Amino acid sequence: MLLINIFVFIGIIAAAVSGSLVGMKKRLDWFGVICLAVATALGGGIIRDVMIGHLPPVAFIKPIYFFVSVGTALITCIFYERITKLQNVIMLSDAVGLGVFTAVGANAAVMNHVHEPFLVVSMGLITGIGGGILRDIFAKDIPYVFRKEVYAIASILGAVSFLLTYNSVSHIFALYICLFITFVVRVVSFYYNVHFPVLKSDSAIGEEVKHS
Repeated sequence: MLLINIFVFIGIIAAAVSGSLVGMKKRLDWFGVICLAVATALGGGIIRDVMIGHLPPVAFIKPIYFFVSVGTALITCIFYERITKLQNVIMLSDAVGLGVFTAVGANAAVMNHVHEPFLVVSMGLITGIGGGILRDIFAKDIPYVFRKEVYAIASILGAVSFLLTYNSVSHIFALYICLFITFVVRVVSFYYNVHFPVLKSDSAIGEEVKHS
């Protein structure tokens, strides 16, 4: 579990950086940037815990997650220009975070006696993408996961792999399989520019023709 815990902190840091960058782009003050970072890093887990009845949520039981999120937000604000140059590192860290959050979310459902397949996959997905959705809603943007990127699908595939292997292999190995599959799908789709086609209404097509 040590490696999983390390990955959890990597995911929290990557998510907090993402939230901080969006907050700075939206020209929020320091408090706003910190709130957006915390919401991105911990929001998915909080939603999951409330839904499965694990109260109070882990994010409040283990305040270290909150303090890491706040510290990451402050460092991002101070070293903004240097951090924006590390886009590939941020993307890879974010992919690790998506994988570990998905694995932890699906596992949390099982550990709390939620064994229905749809619920287990849903809890993995919500943990993986919930914080990013909250970030974009708070920033008044269309959530990133709704815009062609293969992000949520990677989380779903990872959660399904956890569900399929949980009773066949050791508990820890099932977590690593989920993390690995989610990570690989996300990274491969990003580097090879694999995405879903964007649906366009007739009016949107007309606008494109007008401006072409």
